[in-house]
Amino acid sequence: MLEKLQIVKQRFDEVSDLIIQPDIITDQKRYVQLNREYKDLRILMDKRELYLEFTSNLAEAEEIIADGSDAEMVEMAKMQYEEAKEGIPKLEEEIKVLLIPKDPEDSKNAVVELRAGTGGDEASIFAGDLFRMYTKYCEGKGWNVSTVDFSEGTNGGFKEIQFEVNGEDVYGTLKFEAGVHRVQRVPQTETQGRVHTSAATVMVFPEAEEFDVEINPKDVRIDFFCSSGPGGQSVNTTYSAVRLTHIPTGLVAQCQDQKSQHKNKEKAFKVLRSRLYDLELAKKMEEDAALRGTMVTSGDRSAKIRTYNYPQGRVTDHRIGLTLYDLSNIVNGDIQKIIDELQLAENTEKLKANNDVI
Repeated sequence: MLEKLQIVKQRFDEVSDLIIQPDIITDQKRYVQLNREYKDLRILMDKRELYLEFTSNLAEAEEIIADGSDAEMVEMAKMQYEEAKEGIPKLEEEIKVLLIPKDPEDSKNAVVELRAGTGGDEASIFAGDLFRMYTKYCEGKGWNVSTVDFSEGTNGGFKEIQFEVNGEDVYGTLKFEAGVHRVQRVPQTETQGRVHTSAATVMVFPEAEEFDVEINPKDVRIDFFCSSGPGGQSVNTTYSAVRLTHIPTGLVAQCQDQKSQHKNKEKAFKVLRSRLYDLELAKKMEEDAALRGTMVTSGDRSAKIRTYNYPQGRVTDHRIGLTLYDLSNIVNGDIQKIIDELQLAENTEKLKANNDVI
């Protein structure tokens, strides 16, 4: 373990020196990458200090106990020995997880898209419930949520809605939500009390920086139109809403949330960059999933990942077989326990694949 941590320290010292070099500071892409690496390595350096302290205390305690000449010192040394003996294995497990090569996308902000699936009006209402769940979760994390575009359902909720989430390690957390979510409950429109199954698709893209994806302006058709409100009526008479079509791929991104045409265009380009970036990332994720044999974050958007069963107050995540009877809190934004279990499952798989790190 100490040998691995020494290699990390050498890299930390190297990165610490690089990020103050003038040529690195002027290279935005390299500077951002190195700053992210510095932040991750800093956490490992703190763990290294604690590990060295524990091993030093253990050796010192063993020496005092072996000497045995001072009963009071021996008693204190035994306490120190037990603390270090108990702390070292836990710390080693934490360090092993931190030594797993980190996905460079995880620290990025995210663009999230919810789409109503099968189930008509009830699916739109469910998409609205998911939006509320994610909004509450993000607010609890201190993240900023900003709507990009939406199309409302006829009886509430959304046919589809896109929003940006800005904060720390957003994509690395929310990527586990990508896939098909199902709801089983009695719809408000159901007169005979029958339970219906509806679905909504969640897509999560890492927000691409300008230097991640270069878009040729000639490849983009830009259309301006009036923003629309509930029921499709125009809410203003200016052409402030923006729709971008990337001609080579056919990808479309639009924004009508801002009153300013310029701001809508800026947001739409951000979404388009993220969509193009996600195309490449999805291929990589599928390849990685095939190698690891995992479905935790495979990028397969057709996979049914979670069921929310209202009659039983149950939420089941099918990827890891996790069932929680805490539906009311979960739909109110308390999804951290599910994400923690999914992260643990993925880290366990990565540890197996990277056992040379151990």
